[in-house]
Amino acid sequence: MIEAASLDLRDRVSKLLDREHLSATNVISSFDTPRRLAVLASQIPSSQADTSEKLTGPSLKVAFKDGQPTPAAHAFARKAGIDVSRLENITTPKGEYVAATVTNKGRTAREVLLELLPKEIASIYWPKNMYWRKPSERFVRPVRWLVAMLDDEVIPLEFAGLTAGNETRGHRILANRAVKVPRADDRYIEVLRHSHVLNRAEREHKIRKDLDAATRTIPGARWREDKNLLDAVVNLTEFPSAILGTFDDSYLKLPEEVLVTVMRDHQKYFAIEDANGKLLPHFLAVLNTDGDPKGIIRHGHERVLRARFNDARFFWQTDQKHPLRERAQWLKNVTFQKDLGSYYDKTRRVQRLCSWLCETLRQHGTPVRPGVVHKAAMLAKTDLTTELVKEFTELQGIVGGLYACAQDLDHGMPASTRQAIADAIYDQYKPVSMEDSVPRTVEAAVLSIGDKADTIVGMFALGLQPTGSKDPFALRRQANGIVKIIAEHKLPINLSQLCDDAYESYRGTPAEQRFSKQSDYANALGDFFRERVEFYLRDVLDFKYDVVNAVLAAGSGDVVDAVRRASAVTGVRDLADFQSIAAASKRIRNILRQAEEKNISRAGEFEIANENAEEAKILSEQLRQLTPQIKKNIEDKDYLNALLGLATLREPTDKFFDKVMVMVEDERIRANRLALLQSLLNNFSTIADFSEIVTEGKESAK
Repeated sequence: MIEAASLDLRDRVSKLLDREHLSATNVISSFDTPRRLAVLASQIPSSQADTSEKLTGPSLKVAFKDGQPTPAAHAFARKAGIDVSRLENITTPKGEYVAATVTNKGRTAREVLLELLPKEIASIYWPKNMYWRKPSERFVRPVRWLVAMLDDEVIPLEFAGLTAGNETRGHRILANRAVKVPRADDRYIEVLRHSHVLNRAEREHKIRKDLDAATRTIPGARWREDKNLLDAVVNLTEFPSAILGTFDDSYLKLPEEVLVTVMRDHQKYFAIEDANGKLLPHFLAVLNTDGDPKGIIRHGHERVLRARFNDARFFWQTDQKHPLRERAQWLKNVTFQKDLGSYYDKTRRVQRLCSWLCETLRQHGTPVRPGVVHKAAMLAKTDLTTELVKEFTELQGIVGGLYACAQDLDHGMPASTRQAIADAIYDQYKPVSMEDSVPRTVEAAVLSIGDKADTIVGMFALGLQPTGSKDPFALRRQANGIVKIIAEHKLPINLSQLCDDAYESYRGTPAEQRFSKQSDYANALGDFFRERVEFYLRDVLDFKYDVVNAVLAAGSGDVVDAVRRASAVTGVRDLADFQSIAAASKRIRNILRQAEEKNISRAGEFEIANENAEEAKILSEQLRQLTPQIKKNIEDKDYLNALLGLATLREPTDKFFDKVMVMVEDERIRANRLALLQSLLNNFSTIADFSEIVTEGKESAK
C-alpha cells in the first residue's frame, strides 16, 4: 500500500498548496519507506497574497437619509470592518447601492499548513486501515512520530494524538534513535541516509546489485526477474541487503510452480535458474539490515523453506490418493456462492455453456475439440478439494492442471488428449490482468470464457454488479479477461449471445428462483460489457477515444470485429476526404433527427425522377455504383478499403450540401432528399458512427 499512499499524500499536499495560493515553484517530491511517508515542497510563498473584494450593501435610499448614514449603513460598515465614511456609491441594474472595498490579509503559510495538513493526512486512502484511539481517527498503522517543518521552523500540527516536531527516527535495527532534522530541504534526506534509511530508488539499486553479486557465486546461474516481488521487498526494507540460501535438490522433483510459489508468495524469496531457465536448488532472500556475516539469518531462512517444501511434498503425495475424477462429486460440498449453489452446480452450468460455445466455433470454422473442453470443465474446479490448494490458494487451477497431467484421467486416453485437458485446466483463470497472457489453446480459451461468463451473469442476475470502485467479486477483471481472450484468439463469439447462453444455463435451477426481480439485468450487463470493450480498445490497444466511440456506436458485441473496424478507422481518420465525410455524417444525422422530431416523413428510397437538383442526382448515382463494392468489402471484413471507397464520396457530398437545400417546402422533394441522406448514413454507419470523429476545428469533448 505504500507507493499508492505516498502518491496520494503528495497529490493532496500539492492540491492544498494550489488551493491556498501557496504553490511550490519546484516539483513536489515524496519519500517513503515502511516506516515513513514524507512530502517535500520547495520554494513556496511565506504567506498568501492580500486580496481585495467589493461587498454590496443596502440601497442608497436605505443607507442614507438627508445625506446622513442610517443604522443600516453603520451596520454594513461594521460588517465590512471599515468606517462608515469610506462607503462608496455604485450603480447596478437594480439601482444605486452602497458598497465597501475590503482587503483580506493573506494568512501565513505556517497558519495554513497548521490548520489544513492534518485533514489531508487523515484523508489518505488505505484499502485497509485501523484505529487505536477513537473510531474517527483511522490510519493503516499506529503513528509513532510526526515531522512538520517550514524552513527551520517547526509546524506543531496535531494528528493521532501526537504533535509534530523536528525529530525523525533512523533504521529500526541499525540506527533506532531520534535524529533531528535541521531544515526542511534535502538535509532531511541526508539525515536519513546517515541513519541507514535509503530512498526508494537507492533501495532498488542496492537490492539488484546485491542479488547480482550473490548469484555470481554460482557458475552459470541467474536470479529470476520478478517485478512484483522486487517492488514488495523494496517496500519492506529501509537498508536492504541480499543473502544466498540453499535447499536440498530432491525438492526439485516437485513441480516448479509449487516451489516458486512457496519461495515468492510465502517467503518473498527470489528463485535462481540456470541459463536454460531450469530451477536450481538455491534462493535469494532480501534482508532489512546490512548483512549476515555469521550466516545465522541464512540458516533460519533455509530451515523455514525446508519446512514449507516438506509440507508441499506431503500435500502433493497425499492428494494423489484421490484422483481428480473422484473429486468431482466432492464439489457438491464446496460452496461457490450462497445463492448460486455449489461448485458442482457451477461445473454443470459451465459444461453446458462450453458445449454451446464449441458449437458456435465449429459453425464458424474455428477448430476446437469439444470432448477436451467438456472433460476439462468437469475437472476444472476439483483441485479446490486438494490439500495443496488449501495450503497454497494461489495455485488453484495450476494444481488441477499439474494433477491432470500426472494422473490417468480415463482408461485408454491418449497422452496428447490428457495433456490438452491438463493445459485447459491449468490456464482456466487466465488472464488474471490485462498484462497477463491469454490461455494457450482454443480449448482453454473456451473454458476460461465459459467459467467467467457464468460468474458474471449469475452475479448480475442477483443484482450484485460492481458499483463505483467496489467490485468484491472481481467481475470487471473477469470481463476484461473475456474481451482479451476473444480478441487475441480471434474467436467468433458475440458478447450478447454469450450472456444469453450463460443465463440459459441457470434456467430451471434453484439459483434462478433467487434472481433479483427489480434488477434491470439485461441493460446493465450490456452496458457493463460495452465499457469493458471500450477499455480494451482505448487503454490496452491505445486507439484514440473518438475512434473508439465511433466504432462502438455501430456495435460492441463482436470484439474481433470492433478491433478490425477501429484499426480501419484509425488508418483513414486523418485523411482530408475522410474528415469531410465525418463532418457530413454528423450533419446528416442532425438533419434526420430534426426531421424525426418534427414528424416530417421520409421516402422509402431515393427516386431520381422526383429530384430536380443535379447535385442530388450525381450523389445518388455515385452512391448506387459504390454500394455493392462497399457491401462486399464489409462482408469480407475489409473495412479499410470500404472506408477508402466511402471517402471518394467527399466531392459529390460537399457539392450536395453546398448547392442543395434538404428541408424545402415541397413535401415530395423533401422526403426524397431525406431518403438520400438516410441511404448515405446507412452506408456510413455500418462500420462506425463517423459523427463521433473529432474533425479539424471541432472541440474535443474528452
